[in-house]
Amino acid sequence: MKEALIVWGGWSGHEPREGAEIVGEMLEQEGFKVFTENTTEAFADPSIRDLSLIVPIITMSKIEKEELSNLVAAVKGGVGLGGYHGGMADSFRDQPEYQFMVGGQWVAHPGNIIDYRVDVTRPDDPIMAGIESFDYHSEQYFMHVDPAIEVLATTRFAGDHADWIDGVVMPVVWKTRFGKGRVFYSSLGHVVSEFAVPQMKEILRRGLLWAAAD
Repeated sequence: MKEALIVWGGWSGHEPREGAEIVGEMLEQEGFKVFTENTTEAFADPSIRDLSLIVPIITMSKIEKEELSNLVAAVKGGVGLGGYHGGMADSFRDQPEYQFMVGGQWVAHPGNIIDYRVDVTRPDDPIMAGIESFDYHSEQYFMHVDPAIEVLATTRFAGDHADWIDGVVMPVVWKTRFGKGRVFYSSLGHVVSEFAVPQMKEILRRGLLWAAAD
């Protein structure tokens, strides 16, 4: 049986506890044994290197050096890492090693909650198969990203809220490798009500399963 660790915490506005419950149920339905913790101390446990998947749902928090070192080593050694929105890409702003592993870091969401378009750019990828481009209502994440990521979906910024980024195309969904580990990320999911959007939930489900694959 595959085992997954979900660690939630940080800024409460992203509803991390509720998100952890939804993701935990999702993974249990896929046959995972799920462990859920609400402290970064869980990352320091050497046994995480035996997991199939780690899902951080933590925003604007801190992580100790030994916790981060063990987490990085686990993913480099082959443990999958997957997550969404600020729960994975705005977890530890002062830790570039973590950001290097994730493949990107949030920097802004011009206009806050707005309507925007998610464009599927890799319909041939199993994570995106059968999912067409769709409209979305949430924070449109502007991110600093690793050029080595494999982009599966993007969004285009208008100049309505920051005219100097008019026309910028930004990754929304990606996958990458970090050592032997698979890493998946989706910027969708500001609050848990967005799990009601079928595309958002299905992309995340498939991405987590991909990250956990041997």
